[in-house]
Amino acid sequence: MTAFSCLVGSLLSDFYRCPSPSIEFALTSQLGPSPGYFRTSEGSVGYGRLCGDQAAATPNGTIPEVHAHINKERGLVGLPFDPVEVVTNLRLEKYSTDSHTNAAAGGSMVRRLYYLLRPAMPVSVRKHLQRLSLRGWDQIRFPQWPVDRSVDRLHEWLLGLAMKAEGVTEVPFVWFWPDGNSSCASITHDVETAAGRDFCSQLMDINDSYGIKTSFQVVPEERYELPSAFLDSFWERGFEVNIHDLNHDGNLFFCPFDEFRDKAKRINRYGQELGARGFRSAVLYRKFEWMNELKFLYDMSMPSVGHLDPQRGGCCSVLPYWVGDLVEIPVTTIQDYSLFQILGDYTTRLWEEQMSAIMQAHGMATFIIHPDYVIEARARQVYEQLLKHLSSLRSYNDLWITQPGEINDWWRARARMELVHDGGTWRVVGKGSERARVAYARADEDGITYRVQQSTTSSVLGSR
Repeated sequence: MTAFSCLVGSLLSDFYRCPSPSIEFALTSQLGPSPGYFRTSEGSVGYGRLCGDQAAATPNGTIPEVHAHINKERGLVGLPFDPVEVVTNLRLEKYSTDSHTNAAAGGSMVRRLYYLLRPAMPVSVRKHLQRLSLRGWDQIRFPQWPVDRSVDRLHEWLLGLAMKAEGVTEVPFVWFWPDGNSSCASITHDVETAAGRDFCSQLMDINDSYGIKTSFQVVPEERYELPSAFLDSFWERGFEVNIHDLNHDGNLFFCPFDEFRDKAKRINRYGQELGARGFRSAVLYRKFEWMNELKFLYDMSMPSVGHLDPQRGGCCSVLPYWVGDLVEIPVTTIQDYSLFQILGDYTTRLWEEQMSAIMQAHGMATFIIHPDYVIEARARQVYEQLLKHLSSLRSYNDLWITQPGEINDWWRARARMELVHDGGTWRVVGKGSERARVAYARADEDGITYRVQQSTTSSVLGSR
């Protein structure tokens, strides 16, 4: 096989943990010089260079469809774009330009002044400034609000093409989640202020009343004190502690690189001292070409759809993925602050809508609930409604509710697992494989349908 074909085959086998396709992939012609937007299938947008046709400069007008340019025959699939390039572009937001990132995400004096004054600003003032800054968010065409799965859909689309070219009806793979669970959910708490810190114990009580363990991200410098007894209480009660930025001043990724590297060393030291394995930046600011300076196992700084974040964009996926040696665990639902203060919505309606779409896709619903913003009774009541809803989904819909550290552990273990054909059946081998399940992907007119092999029986989990 050519290098291009091997890369595409590896893209599929890494995503699904399935045997590498036996067909060959090839470009239909030379790629054009400029990347842009195009559609591969209904509901899926790609960003990259095309063969022949010019991709759209923006996602706001007519976007070319590439399906008619696919050449399919037994043993060969000709593609008018490079899927590896497109997946990388989306996961790392290489499509994002100044039109996607408003002034608050730049290195401007306005942003610096805002974060200098932010600790003294009441929420009532901050939310009005943020609403002004975020105006037009609901007019952004890409990523698609409130859930975008373009990366995941592209993998499904490619697998369907490979199956049709090979003339097979089913492909075995290692199921996405342990123990045959249909999908995953995780709640995280970013502790921004001393008031939020002091509410953490009560928040753990609330979470424990629903049998849900979460993670708490703490700011290690300047914001508030971190007594040893406070930090120990999380681990003693079965909760996680991660690092939340350095001092939450909004400047971590907007300073010169040498200054960032010095800050990263301090962040890494705090991570070691606290036993933290994960990191999240303040305000979900991010610059992934610098992330290898942070010595953590997983990161949680990437939104799936960032319309209501100061730095817009998003990874267009509801599954974890790799950024170098880091497991990226994207934020796939709206933050509590954005829901309550920006949209003025004190219900779980939007969370439930996002959950429904994510679970239908067998993905991962990750939440940011700030202790600081659920102290008030009305917000806390909505949060408890969310916990009740998640508990119901766990009981009746095979939802795996877990902490981000466990998601990281599972995703790393799954990446090392392999399928072997043994006595006419498939089984999973590798460390942790006792929790893994063999699944089967079937291509039909409606897309990909998944069937998961349980301990003794199979069940169809749905189609997309």
